Amino acid sequence: MSPRPRNSRDRVPPLGVTLTDEGADVAVFAAKADRVELCLFDADDHTGESERRVELTQRLHGFWFDEVPGIKAGQRYGFRCHGPWRPWEGHRYNPDKLLLDPYARAIEGEVRWRPEVFGHHVDELLTGDPMIADHRNSAPFVPRSVVVEDGFDWGDDAPPQTPMSESVIYEMHVKGFTQQLPDVPEHLRGTYAGLAHPAAIEWLTRLGVTAVELLPVHTFVSEPQLVQRGLVNYWGYNSIGFFAPHAAYAAATDPEG
Repeated sequence: MSPRPRNSRDRVPPLGVTLTDEGADVAVFAAKADRVELCLFDADDHTGESERRVELTQRLHGFWFDEVPGIKAGQRYGFRCHGPWRPWEGHRYNPDKLLLDPYARAIEGEVRWRPEVFGHHVDELLTGDPMIADHRNSAPFVPRSVVVEDGFDWGDDAPPQTPMSESVIYEMHVKGFTQQLPDVPEHLRGTYAGLAHPAAIEWLTRLGVTAVELLPVHTFVSEPQLVQRGLVNYWGYNSIGFFAPHAAYAAATDPEG
């Protein structure tokens, strides 16, 4: 990693968490917030007991940012935003709710649909009054963002640059495509690794496919109504993290993998 100049109030670092030699640059957009806290968790803590809060001290044009020393790859984190609770104006700031980083490169854990998760008050059936703030801590029931290294050695790999006139594009669902492909090992079915397995590549090239277009592979959740019926969101059009690959499709169990 190359050294970074110290942040100044006329420069906002890249959004999200960017590793540096000393720790990380942290930046998030929260235009009407009064305070923003970076919340750090131990990797094996799923209850929130290890939470440590670091207040972001710099603000510019609605962006909150700071340099936070000591952060390393693998750090679990989230944000808490203090500000107005005025739903009738679209402002629902509630520091009792742990927020994901919209620019997180990895997300660990799932949403457990309990009343504590919601910013407003709901009952056990998840219905309630959207105007009344809920002040229970959501941390034990929501996912964590995870800091990852951005670098990757592509070696001599390069885009094939197939002309559009010669392109055959195959739209696919990662899990659906690999789940029953006979020659993909069972432990890799339904995963990114299964899609990259030689058996999958051979099947696609035999069809004459030159490129694949994947249905959503960013982190998504199953809606409460589906969960209550014992179902899941199969297609993935309910994202909570556009920059983090959906962990359920990964053969690796470590978010950094």
